[in-house]
Amino acid sequence: MPVTTYWAEYAWLAGTVEAGVTVETADGRITAVRTGTPAPPPGATTLRGLTIPGLANAHSHAFHRALRGTVQVGSGTGTPPLARGHAAAEGVLRAPDTFWTWREVMYSVARKLTPDSYFALARAVYAEMALAGISCVGEFHYLHHQPDGTPYAEPNAMGEALIAAAAEAGIRITLLDTCYLSAGFGTPPQPGQLRFSDGDAEAWAVRADGLKGGGHAKVGAAIHSVRAVPADQLATVARWAGERAAPLHVHLSEQTAENDACQAAHGRTPTRLLADHGVLGPRTTAVHATHLTGEDITLLGGAGTTVCMCPTTERDLADGIGPAPELAAAGAPLSLGSDSHAVVDLLEEARAMELDERLRSRTRGHWTAAALLRAATEDGHACLGWTDAGRIEAGALADLTTIALDSVRTAGPAPRFAAETAVFAATAADVRHTVVAGRHIVRDGHHQLVPDVPAALAGAIGALHERT
Repeated sequence: MPVTTYWAEYAWLAGTVEAGVTVETADGRITAVRTGTPAPPPGATTLRGLTIPGLANAHSHAFHRALRGTVQVGSGTGTPPLARGHAAAEGVLRAPDTFWTWREVMYSVARKLTPDSYFALARAVYAEMALAGISCVGEFHYLHHQPDGTPYAEPNAMGEALIAAAAEAGIRITLLDTCYLSAGFGTPPQPGQLRFSDGDAEAWAVRADGLKGGGHAKVGAAIHSVRAVPADQLATVARWAGERAAPLHVHLSEQTAENDACQAAHGRTPTRLLADHGVLGPRTTAVHATHLTGEDITLLGGAGTTVCMCPTTERDLADGIGPAPELAAAGAPLSLGSDSHAVVDLLEEARAMELDERLRSRTRGHWTAAALLRAATEDGHACLGWTDAGRIEAGALADLTTIALDSVRTAGPAPRFAAETAVFAATAADVRHTVVAGRHIVRDGHHQLVPDVPAALAGAIGALHERT
């Protein structure tokens, strides 16, 4: 079997930075790691900078990328272009100054997508992720049907488009097929939500059974939220995931309004409701977990449930700052996601988790750079079902990201501070190389499979504007 050899100027191995590291790969995996090699071996590809395991984006809604820039308006400035048709139809102004009005704009984008246009958009978004050093994405997918709720001739046409898009962009994907049945605690779906719903959880499970993983793709499950899946159907989704040993993700307590409505409907918090229906556990990931009680934190940590923080989205939508230190102390692993793609930058997500907590607590030093990198790599991959990724060691998947140490943002510090420099100063623009399954997807900052990623993004998003 052919061997591809990489030589890393510096590499992050088991939490420490080593100089001169040779990484041999074959059949998509790392076969050997050798330290103390001061020069590249003959035939090796040089990775100049700090090489870390590929980054895992644990929470993505690919179609939200079309909202970037168009939703940054406040009250009184008018309705964003993508929302005008939807707003005019309902006779109201949709200035997205809260999460809930932003959500209406998001629905207006969702209703425009077809399998072909979603493929084009997702391919460009996943290529943008590769340029940012992301080697694996968890796609929280609920755009299942046609806008009026009618299934496509191929019931999983939209999900298969996302899997194909990830393949063409050269990254791994865990398609988290999402059960979304209600507008809120038993209320039927609104017009903008019809394409999300399968009717009930059993019908969702039958359709989800038709999705196939393998190779670059895994299939997992998601409960959109406790407001979108009736309590008596939560166990059906959890059972489907459990029978397949698949990841199970859920939006949790992103907004206080969700908590209040859950208390009114069920007399308990969303976290307690999930626990009571067997949803929590080590294969489950709670996304956001922003507004929690002390009991909620104990339940999540005690179950070993991962919590995916999405700081750039949480601040963009004015959601709030979640209790990440308390969750970690209670036993909940932490991962990171770019969610709405206000930016696609896992390094920014990592440092934001620390910096936001500094603002909240007015103290510093909640996580080391190594702990933040672990959330962005190994723990992120684990919550997506890729337990053999996120480490640079023999036997692991050969997924690597190299961050420049000589840009205007990263130049200066001694190499021993390379991890701190990467986390607290570098951005996605400093990613120089991305390797997935031993294959060089991004080389010297250029995507090898999608030659002009900005043009691909502009074309896919522009086509949605034209349909407004």
